Amino acid sequence: MTLKELFLAALVAGAALPAHSAEEFVVEDIRVRGLQRVALGAALTYIPVRVGDTVSEAVVRDSIRSLYSSTHFNNIVVRREGGTLIFEVNERPTISAIEFDGNKDIKDEQLVESLTDQGIVEGEPLDLTTVSSIETGLEDFYHSIGKYNANIDVKVVNLPRNRVRVEIDFEEGDSAQIQQINIVGNKAFSDEQILAGLELKDELPWWNLLGETRYQKQQLSGDLETLESFYKDRGYLTFAIESVQVSMTPDRRGVYVTINVREGEIFKVRDTRVIGELRGQDEVVKRLVKIEPGEQYSAATVTYLEDLVARVYGRYGYAYPEVRAIPEIDEETNEVDLVFSVNPGKRVYVNRINFRGNVSTMDEVLRREMRQLEGAPLNEDAIEQGKVRLERLGFFETVESTTQRVDGRDDLVNVDFTVKEQPSGSFNFMFGYGDYTGLQIGAGVSQENFLGTGNRAGININTNRFNRNLQLTYTDRYFTKDGVSLSGQVYLTEFDAGNLDNFIRYNQRKYGLGGTIAFPINEISSFNFGLMYRNEEVTNVEGYEQIRNFYQPYIDERDPNSGVAFNIYEATVGWQRVTLNRGVFPTAGTQNRLNVGVTLPNSDVNFFNVNYEFKHYWPLTQSQDFVLLTRLSAGYGNGYGEDDNGNEYLYPFYENFRLGGNDTLRGFEANTVGPKAVFRYPDSIGGVPGYNGIPSDLPAGPGADTVAVSQFSVGGNAMVSGGFELIFPTPLVKEEAKNTVRTSFYVDVGSVWDTEFDYDTYKNLELLANSFPLRDFSSPSDYRVSAGIAVQWLSPMGPLTLAFGRPLKSADEDRTQVFTFNFGTTF
Repeated sequence: MTLKELFLAALVAGAALPAHSAEEFVVEDIRVRGLQRVALGAALTYIPVRVGDTVSEAVVRDSIRSLYSSTHFNNIVVRREGGTLIFEVNERPTISAIEFDGNKDIKDEQLVESLTDQGIVEGEPLDLTTVSSIETGLEDFYHSIGKYNANIDVKVVNLPRNRVRVEIDFEEGDSAQIQQINIVGNKAFSDEQILAGLELKDELPWWNLLGETRYQKQQLSGDLETLESFYKDRGYLTFAIESVQVSMTPDRRGVYVTINVREGEIFKVRDTRVIGELRGQDEVVKRLVKIEPGEQYSAATVTYLEDLVARVYGRYGYAYPEVRAIPEIDEETNEVDLVFSVNPGKRVYVNRINFRGNVSTMDEVLRREMRQLEGAPLNEDAIEQGKVRLERLGFFETVESTTQRVDGRDDLVNVDFTVKEQPSGSFNFMFGYGDYTGLQIGAGVSQENFLGTGNRAGININTNRFNRNLQLTYTDRYFTKDGVSLSGQVYLTEFDAGNLDNFIRYNQRKYGLGGTIAFPINEISSFNFGLMYRNEEVTNVEGYEQIRNFYQPYIDERDPNSGVAFNIYEATVGWQRVTLNRGVFPTAGTQNRLNVGVTLPNSDVNFFNVNYEFKHYWPLTQSQDFVLLTRLSAGYGNGYGEDDNGNEYLYPFYENFRLGGNDTLRGFEANTVGPKAVFRYPDSIGGVPGYNGIPSDLPAGPGADTVAVSQFSVGGNAMVSGGFELIFPTPLVKEEAKNTVRTSFYVDVGSVWDTEFDYDTYKNLELLANSFPLRDFSSPSDYRVSAGIAVQWLSPMGPLTLAFGRPLKSADEDRTQVFTFNFGTTF
C-alpha cells in the first residue's frame, strides 16, 4: 500500500462516529482500547471528558480531534455502551528503519537530517500527513540541480508488532546540460566578457577537465547577481535584468538560458554627503565616504565604504550600525549624488564571552588570547583579533565567533567562540626511501597542547641505525600574564654518520641544557633570548680537506683517532613577526624569523651563526582555496677570534648547512646537497699529515699531489633555499576536512657553499680515477632545483606528508629521491 492510500484510509476511518453517540448522556466510565505503545494515562490526558460529565456529539468530536493532535494515532472510533464511553484507537506504526537506494547527489546524512526536521525519525511514530510530501520535495530538489528526469518512489513496508520500514528509491537520471546561454541587449560588453564571470557554462575549454556544463537553478540565481554587480561596478547604475527564460529540449536533457538585459548609461558621482546621528564621528565619516566629483560610479566601492563606516562604529561598541548609501539619480546628466545615511544604533556592551567545543583545552587558554574584554563596549576588531590569535595557536581546526543579544536587554550581548579541536600531539615517525640510502626510519613524541594547558611539551626518543636521541622540552607560553614565555630543554644525542650512506664518516656524542625567554613587542612581533650549555665529542673523523684546518689544532698527535671534545656556552637572540591567519595550514599572511647564535668567549671553540626564514601566503581567490606560498631561508656561520696559539677559530664542520629532503629540497635525499668531501693524497708520503700517526708538521709532497672528490656532502657554512608552492583544493576531500588536508605543486631551489673553501689550491691537481668532479664549493652559483607535488594530512597520529618530486637542475653526483613519506618531524 502506498503512502497516499494509507493517508486516505486514515481520513475515512477517523470520520467514523456511531449515530447513537449524538444523544447526550452522563459518562459513568471511560475506556481506551487498542493501546500498545502509548500508556493509558497519556491517552486520557488528550480526552477532555471526565466521569460524571454530560457529553454531546460536539464533545465527542472535540475528543477525537484532541486525540489526533497527539500524533500517536492513525484511526479513532468512539462508541457508547450504556454509560461507558469507549475510544477504539489504532496507533500509528513505529518507524523501524529508513532506507535509501540510488541516491548519489544527496548523501544519506543530508536525507536523514531533512527527514528529522519533518519528524520522520527511526523509533518514532510514522506521521502519514508529513511523509506524503517527501516525493514532491525531493523531486523539486532534483529539478533545481537540473535533473528533470529524476523519479522518487517512497514505500512503507508493514512489519510485525505495528512497525514499518520506510524505503525511498531514487532514479536520479542524468543532469540536463546547458546547450547555450544567450545574453540579449548587451552592447558595452561582449558575450564572452560577460560569460567569463558566470559559474554556469555552455562550453568548456579542452584543458578544463573538472568543469561541467550542468544546469543548476541556484547557480543561475547567483549568476544573475554576479551579472548585475558586473555592470554596476563599472558605472551602469540603472542596469536591469528585464527577464530570464529557461527552456528545455523535448527529452528534458538540454537547457537553453536566455537573459535579457537593459544596460543603461555610465553614471559619474557628482557629490557625496552624510546624514544621520554621527555621534561625534562627523569628520571621520565624511573623510571615509568622500568620492571625488567626476569619478565613475562603482557599486563595489559604495558597498566597501558602507562596510568601512560600519566598522568604525563597531570599534566603539555600536554593534548593529545601519549604513546605507542612497543614490539620487539625475538621468539627464547621467550623474548621481550619494547620500550616506548613518544610524549607529545603541551602544552595546559585552556581557559574557563563552567558549564551546574545547573538550581538551582549558577555557583559560582561550580566554587569555582574547582582546575583547567582558564589560567593555563591543569591538568587532578586537573580536576578530581574538579569533585570529586562537587560529594561530594551531590547536583548532576551525574557530567561529558569533554575538547573541541578552534576553530583555538591547545594550548587552554575549560573544560565543565555537572551536573544533584537532590533534595537537604527534607521534613523529619518519619513513623515507632513497636510491642509495634505502629505508630510513625515525620516531618521537611531542604535544603542542600539553594536558590542555596550551603549553608545549616533548619527550622525543629517536633511535635508528645512525642516530639515538633523547630530548626533553617544555614551553610555558604564558610564563607571565603579559605573555612572556619560558622554554627549557635537555638533550642527549649519539650520531654515527658511518652508518649513513649519504654522510662522510664521523661519530658524535653531545648533551646539553638551556632555556629561552621570549618577550612580546606587540600582537604580531616578539624578541627572545636564550642561554645554553653544550658538550660535544667528535671521534673517528675522516681526514678530508675541509675538516683539517678546524680539527687538526685540537687532536692529540700521539693518538689522532681519540677524538676531541668541546664545552660550548652559547647565547642566542631572535626576533619573529607573524601575521599568519592560522597556526596550521595558513592561507594568508607573512612569517619572518631571525635568529642569531654566538658562543661565549669562555667556550672551547668560538663561532656564530645567523638564520633567517620568510614565508608569505598570497590568497589567489576570495575563498582562499587557491594560495601561492613563497619561501626563503638563509643561513651563515663562521668562527671568530683566535685561540691561545694564535690559530683562528673556524666554523665546526658538524654545524654545517645541508639541503635535501622533505623540509628543504624535495627530490633530493635528505642532507645530501652541499659541498662534497675533498681528499688530498700527497706525492711524497703515504698519508695525510696529522692523521694515522703522521706528524702534522711533516711537509706535503712536491706539488704532484692528487685529489679525490667523494659523493658524500660535508655541507657548507652558507645556505640559501626557497621556492614557490601553489596550494589548491585536494580532490575527493570533503569540505569539512579541507583544514586538515593540503595539496600543492611546488618548486624548490637551494644552494649551499663553503666560504672558506680555497678552490685555487686544488683546481690544478690531478683527479684520481672514479673521482667525482671537483667544483668551486665556495661559489653559491652551484644551486639545485626540483619540482613535484606534495600532500599533507593532519592525521590523528600526527602530521603526515607525502611528496613526489624530481630534480630539474642537478649534478651527476647528486642523490635523488623520488618520493618521501613522513609522519611528523624528519631527521
